[in-house]
Amino acid sequence: MNALTVPNGVAVALFGIALSAAFCDIHWTKKNCIILAVGSAAMLLMQALITYKGSWMAMQEAYPLTTHLPLAIILSVLSGKWLWPTISVLAAYLCCQLRRWVALLVIAMVPGIDWLQPAVEMVVTLPLLAVLLRYVAPAARSFARYPRSMQLLFGVVPLAGYLFDYVTRIYTDLLAQGNQAAVEFMPFVCSVAYIVFVLRVSAEERTRSQLEQTRNNLKLQVGQAVREIEALRTSQQQTRAYRHDLRHHLQYISACIENGRGEQAQEYIQSICSEIEASKVTTYCENEAANLIFSSFAGRAENCGVPLNIQAHIPQLISVAETDLCVLLSNALENALRACRRMKAENGPAYIEVTAREKNGHLFLQFVNPCPEGIQFKNGLPVTNAEGHGIGVRSICAIVEKYKGLSDFSVQDGRFILRISL
Repeated sequence: MNALTVPNGVAVALFGIALSAAFCDIHWTKKNCIILAVGSAAMLLMQALITYKGSWMAMQEAYPLTTHLPLAIILSVLSGKWLWPTISVLAAYLCCQLRRWVALLVIAMVPGIDWLQPAVEMVVTLPLLAVLLRYVAPAARSFARYPRSMQLLFGVVPLAGYLFDYVTRIYTDLLAQGNQAAVEFMPFVCSVAYIVFVLRVSAEERTRSQLEQTRNNLKLQVGQAVREIEALRTSQQQTRAYRHDLRHHLQYISACIENGRGEQAQEYIQSICSEIEASKVTTYCENEAANLIFSSFAGRAENCGVPLNIQAHIPQLISVAETDLCVLLSNALENALRACRRMKAENGPAYIEVTAREKNGHLFLQFVNPCPEGIQFKNGLPVTNAEGHGIGVRSICAIVEKYKGLSDFSVQDGRFILRISL
């Protein structure tokens, strides 16, 4: 201990307190600043009393109880959380080692000067603190909003470094004695932390890739839904035009009959009927987009010989965007129709029942169809190994999550049931 030991101790204490506070996601009002300042002064006074009544070593041994624990409590009270403020104190302590390592590097080049280490540590304190506050603290604060699992993963290395330093350097001299376990402990912790980090990043990357794929598929489906709606609207307009021009059609047919061209009149009538039938849109409810999708799949189901029963009460104005509603209906009906085609191929029952209604601003959809045995579920969702399948389910889940709604996939008595509430 020399003349610079105590000033250096004050400097490292203020360094750690400032860095711990900067790592926490706290709104620094005047009141919070005063609380931290008073608490810091009390901690420094406690250190001074222990040093005066006991010794410098006694103060260092009591440091966790006189400084780190009170600081973590103060930051927890100010932030309203406990986990991240505790990790912030441990991370700030780990960053204090940077001062010591710079000083040890200087001592290695200029040995034999007793006061050089505390002097160098004091000199680098402010520049190092400025760099950490400018570049590291904002990133550290963002972890306060991460899940606890991620925060715990971040806190493993600071906690290990904290325990290692106190066990091998403050409370014992295992590190100075060259104890093999003590020497190899931190490299071991770094290796384990690196492996966990790689595994976590790999899992996050897989999840991000799946979300990106779902988002791209959803964009494609929304685009397709918009094109289908426009095509159906165009057909509907053509039907209205045919009805409007009915008088002209009748005049042409009458002229054909008067001139003895009955076959030509019959062909003309058949062509008009075919075009009107192809563009027919059945009214199931007040919502135009839902009618267009229902009508489109009603035609496809009829062509496949699959009965489609629709009970719909959806108003024109609902909280769900038109494109999202179309993606939901299209994917659910497409999956149901695919299952029915498979059931028909196996000589099983085939039908689709749709219930759709809106009440008090909430939209409820239910789709029921027979299904084969052995449908596998994972995390409540049906899974399949068939190439190109499963995209519709992910699209449905993405839209349900977008509106913070609920979805349920189940099999009951040989019937596949999809329920959606938005």
